[in-house]
Amino acid sequence: MLRIITGTAKGKRIDTLEGEATRPTSERIKEAVFSSIQFDIENRRVLDLFAGSGQLGLEALSRGAVSATFVDASREAMEIVKKNATRTGFFDASKYLVSDFRNYIRKASGRVKFDLVFIDPPYSMQCCGEAVRRLADAELLEGGAIVVLESGDEEIDTASLVGFEVIKSTHYGKKTFVNVLLYRGAEK
Repeated sequence: MLRIITGTAKGKRIDTLEGEATRPTSERIKEAVFSSIQFDIENRRVLDLFAGSGQLGLEALSRGAVSATFVDASREAMEIVKKNATRTGFFDASKYLVSDFRNYIRKASGRVKFDLVFIDPPYSMQCCGEAVRRLADAELLEGGAIVVLESGDEEIDTASLVGFEVIKSTHYGKKTFVNVLLYRGAEK
């Protein structure tokens, strides 16, 4: 059973979809990620790009983020996110969009910017690098934004991500890589 680790919604339960359709971030990895960004959450605008259960965006809201946008291609997943947002008290601080990540990024370009982004797609998609590049190209990231990538065996060439600096790169077990990036901004 997943729970919010700390903050205003500490201990609140997070539901997930039944079956193998989504793979929630483990408590161990979530705790490690939030420990590494704990001073970079307050007053941030969050994008949870492959929301699943919404646990990463909701954890950020519990720790002081000002808003969260949850995007997932699955309508069923988005219903779980809404249920979890209601349970944790963050329904009104959130936006909910059922969309493929490419379509969302294309449509949101020029309309909004984010300070904290979680990219945790199904590992089989192997699209973390593509998603980061698309977000930067669409100018959806504020300078100084933190971007957290969770991937399986996808090799992400972080050196090729223009305008990004790797803050942390960690391997958890045999299947999970986490990269925490700082967006310095596009080179002019």
